[in-house]
Amino acid sequence: MFKLFTYALLASAPLVTDALPNQDRHSQKGLDQLSKKAGKLYFGTAADIPGTGELQDKYYMQQYNNTKDFGQTTPANAMKWMFTEPQQNVFNFTDGDLFVSLAKSNKKILRCHALVWHQQAPEWVTNGNWTKPTLLAAIDNHVRKTLAHFGDNCYAWDVVNEALDEDGTYRKSLYYNVTGTDYIATAFRAAQETVKQHKLKVKLYYNDYNIETPGNKSSAAAQIVKNLKAQGIKVNGVGLQSHFTVGGTPSTATQKTNMESFTKLGVEVAITELDIRTTTPVTEAAKQQQVLDYANTTAACTQVDKCVGITLWDFVDTYSWIPSTFPGQGYGSPWFQEAGEKTPLTRKMAYDGIVTGLTMGKKH
Repeated sequence: MFKLFTYALLASAPLVTDALPNQDRHSQKGLDQLSKKAGKLYFGTAADIPGTGELQDKYYMQQYNNTKDFGQTTPANAMKWMFTEPQQNVFNFTDGDLFVSLAKSNKKILRCHALVWHQQAPEWVTNGNWTKPTLLAAIDNHVRKTLAHFGDNCYAWDVVNEALDEDGTYRKSLYYNVTGTDYIATAFRAAQETVKQHKLKVKLYYNDYNIETPGNKSSAAAQIVKNLKAQGIKVNGVGLQSHFTVGGTPSTATQKTNMESFTKLGVEVAITELDIRTTTPVTEAAKQQQVLDYANTTAACTQVDKCVGITLWDFVDTYSWIPSTFPGQGYGSPWFQEAGEKTPLTRKMAYDGIVTGLTMGKKH
């Protein structure tokens, strides 16, 4: 059953029933402008540049460079370990530097992603014959040199990404199997010391999915924060990835309560990888529900003072990760290209849901 949006004001307002091309919309403030008006630092999007054809798609880039909507950006892949350190202690920041230059050209806030993750690690890591001391040393070196290189170009770094399994236990990754939980502390300690050494302002985040509602996994993420703080190790924020499904998206109240369970620990939160997918071909009912789901999620961040901003995990279906990961599903982004890549973008009704959450979410 489709859920109803939690605000009576939206229920009384007519929903847009057809997606309209960008140029046909009525004039209004963009998403980043509305986000800042609501007291947030940013609204933004990830992009897989230069890994896909996005950079060569003029229609994609036109919207990506629209700073009224996007005042922040995240590299979907360019700063991950397999790209930045393809051989041990041999660093290649070419793709990451390109992404930094794109962000700077539009004066966008840059969230950097991700230093330690069990996926997309280089072969020398995944195939290495590690002992606990040697693997921790490799992690320490990677974190220090990567963070130092990008410096204050990054507002924040996802220092450790997805360390937890669905039941709230630690993921049995290579890092965990060799070092236990020590790799988490090592990564954050190296990041903290690098920030101090270079006098940086970078925020240090733990980032994960399915920690957007109260439960075992969310509690385990909170425990990671507590454990780090107990060791005197800095952690500034928790990233809530927020990969949701249409009709399965948590309510505003649930997301707000969960966010506050983290902010009570003295950290900020951010929605870091937002998309809301559905079964394809999409139905009209699913389109309507997606509007409400985007509104509920956006409103939750708007209502939590220490939720600093929202990032879409790319903004157009053409370049979304969803269809290849979840066959038969898609339509998760607020824009699509009806004729495929390198063709004009069309804005969905989902955009209106985001606007609603940003403008009606804050309780005065």
